[in-house]
Amino acid sequence: MLDLTKLGTEQRNPRTMELDAFTPFQVAEAMNAEDAHAVEAVHAVLPQVATAIEWAGDSLNAGGRIIYVGAGTSGRLGVLDAVECPPTFGVSHETVVGIIAGGEGAFVKAAEGAEDHEEAGAADLAAKGLTPHDLVVGLAASGRTPYVVGALRKAREAGCRTVAIACNPGSRIGAEADLAIEPATGPEVLTGSTRLKAGTAQKLVLNMISTGAMARAGKVYENLMVDVRPSNEKLRVRAQNIIMEACGCTRDEARASLEAAGGHVKAAITMRLLGCSAEEAAEALDGAHGHVRAAVERRRTA
Repeated sequence: MLDLTKLGTEQRNPRTMELDAFTPFQVAEAMNAEDAHAVEAVHAVLPQVATAIEWAGDSLNAGGRIIYVGAGTSGRLGVLDAVECPPTFGVSHETVVGIIAGGEGAFVKAAEGAEDHEEAGAADLAAKGLTPHDLVVGLAASGRTPYVVGALRKAREAGCRTVAIACNPGSRIGAEADLAIEPATGPEVLTGSTRLKAGTAQKLVLNMISTGAMARAGKVYENLMVDVRPSNEKLRVRAQNIIMEACGCTRDEARASLEAAGGHVKAAITMRLLGCSAEEAAEALDGAHGHVRAAVERRRTA
């Protein structure tokens, strides 16, 4: 029989032993205090997170992908981070990929038994057509999910770099990966409910990896989303706002630059900062691998 009793995430939390008798405010207060521990736990593993950011950026710059693999809450968090990258950073839906045990339907309807099979994790990952440029990130709060173990093994066989994110130090998935990120979040407010602190910690780490990687891949200038696609009215206004912030120009000027750049925010910014044509801006960006700052600095010092 599987023994979970030694896992920190499965222990009873001495601070919430009377959770069933707490007032609503006491519930909120206790959970807020425990969430602070999740932030502290992530702070303790920032060096490992930084390595994952570097690797993820390397993969994107080499034409590879970031692929998240998980089950249950962990799998949903990976899918969530993946689907939010295209509208935020202007990348394709194949650039950051989320795989969840049980398939897409498991995102909205739990398929708990799907996580028990290593071969399923390996097969689902292999179906994505791995290349050595891909970075595979396995997610499991417990750190022992067989589905994730199988996926990480398959990834290493394919020559991919691998990262494991778990909330119990010395985890099984950590042993299977090239890099283990293991924030020790400890016992949950509700015993064993790892959608709480453990889920929060995993989401924090995923935010860091994807945002940092996209910055390294040239999807960010200063702290602006310069590859956002103005595909509706809200996003067109946001694109104009970004150009205005980056260049200190008026809305009319931003609108004109965006139109001249064919709707590409990054090119519009580069045009205005360099005082050049759309073609020259595109050339400068291409020479700087898509990084606005580098494109501008190179032209100004040339």
